[in-house]
Amino acid sequence: MVSGLAANRRNGEDARVSLPSPEELLERVRSLPAGAPLMELLAGANDVYLVGGAVRDLLLGGRPLDLDLLVEGDPDAVADRLGSEVVSHDRFGTATVTVGDASYDIARARRETYSHPGALPDVTPATLTEDLERRDFTVNAIAAALGGSRAGELTAFPGAFEDLDARALRVLHDRSFVDDPTRLLRLARYASRLGFGIEPHTRELALNAARAGALATVSGPRVGAELRLLVREQDPVPALRELGALELDRAIDPRFRLEDEALARRALALLPADGRPDRLALALAARAIPAGELRALLDSMGFEATDRDAIVAAATAADGLADRLAAAERPSEIAEAAFGAGPELVALAGALGPAEPATEWLDRLRHTSLEIDGRDLLAAGVPEGPAVGRGLAAALAARLDGLARGRDQELAAALEGAKRSG
Repeated sequence: MVSGLAANRRNGEDARVSLPSPEELLERVRSLPAGAPLMELLAGANDVYLVGGAVRDLLLGGRPLDLDLLVEGDPDAVADRLGSEVVSHDRFGTATVTVGDASYDIARARRETYSHPGALPDVTPATLTEDLERRDFTVNAIAAALGGSRAGELTAFPGAFEDLDARALRVLHDRSFVDDPTRLLRLARYASRLGFGIEPHTRELALNAARAGALATVSGPRVGAELRLLVREQDPVPALRELGALELDRAIDPRFRLEDEALARRALALLPADGRPDRLALALAARAIPAGELRALLDSMGFEATDRDAIVAAATAADGLADRLAAAERPSEIAEAAFGAGPELVALAGALGPAEPATEWLDRLRHTSLEIDGRDLLAAGVPEGPAVGRGLAAALAARLDGLARGRDQELAAALEGAKRSG
C-alpha cells in the first residue's frame, strides 16, 4: 500500500513527484493508446497490476508505450479474459499477448533464486510484494492495481517513492549485480534514458561487479541482447558514456570504448533516415577492434549477420573510405568510392573529414537511377556479358556528372562505355 509519507506528498508536503489519486492514476492509464482496451477488458479483475517502468513513467508524467502486467495467479486466465492471441510464452510464466493493435507482457508474480552467479533464475509463484522484491531498481519496483476493490492503489518496495523523487537508481540488495549481471547494462541504459543519477552505494556495487568480471558469468547472447537495447535508446551517446563510466565497455572487450564523442555526434548527424543509429553507435565504440576479432565478438553475442556485417564494415573501413571520398573530385568518383557501402559506414567516413561528399552521396547520388537498362543495350547490339555492365556503369557516371540527360544521351554513353576493354 502507499506509505504515509507518500500520502503526505499527495497533499503537497515537500513533493517533487506528486502521486495521483487512484482515480487519477486509472484515468492516466485509460488515456494511453494501449490503456483504454486494457482497462475495458479488465474491469473488475482482481490481482492484476500494471508494474515496472510503465508505472514509473506514469508517475513522472510520461506516456509509456509498453505496458507490463503482473498477475497473482494464472497469467493464462488473464490472457483469456483479454481475448487475445498468445504470441510467446517462456519458462518464467510470462506471455506476450495482442489485443487489436496493442500488445502486453503478462507475468505471474514470482520469487527468484539463483543457483550460481549469472545463472538464469529458478522461479516459483509468489505474492505481489515478493515479486517487487526481486526487481532490478527501486524505481521499477512499483505496481498499480488495475481492477477490483484496490483499483488505482499503488504498492511499492520501501524507498521507491523517495528514489523516484530524488531521480536515483538504487538496487534492492547488495547481491543484485552478482545474481544477474545484465542489470549492470540496464543500469547504464536507465541512467542515460531517464537522466537519473546512480545512488553512490549502487555505483560502488556496479563498479566492483564489473571489475570482478561479473559479465563473464552471463552468456554472450544475454549480454548482446542488453547491449542492443542500450544502443537503441533515442540517444545512444550518453548510453555508451554511462557504459564507460561503469567500466562495462572494457568488460565487453578491453578495446571497446567510445573515445570521441564529438566524432559520434558528427556521424549521427550525417546518418540518413534509413540508417541505423544503433549500428553506428556500436561501430564508433569498436573502431579499435580488428575486423576478424570484432566479427567473432559480435557472433558470440548473438548479433544477426546483417547487423554484424554493417557494424564491422563501419568500424573498420571508415578511415579508408574517408580517404577515397576526400580524393573524389566528381560525383561519379564519389559514387565509385562509396559503392556498396552502407549508410552507417558512409556517415562515419564523412564525420572523419569529407562531410560534403559523404552528404552528397547519402542525400542525392545513391538515389540516382538510369532511364535505360541492360535490355536497351542488348537491343542496340551489345553482346551479353561484361560489356553490358561496363556500358551501364559508364552511363551512370555520365548521368551523375551531368554529361548525360535523358534516355538518348544515357544510351549513347552506355554504348561508348561498352566498347572499352575490360
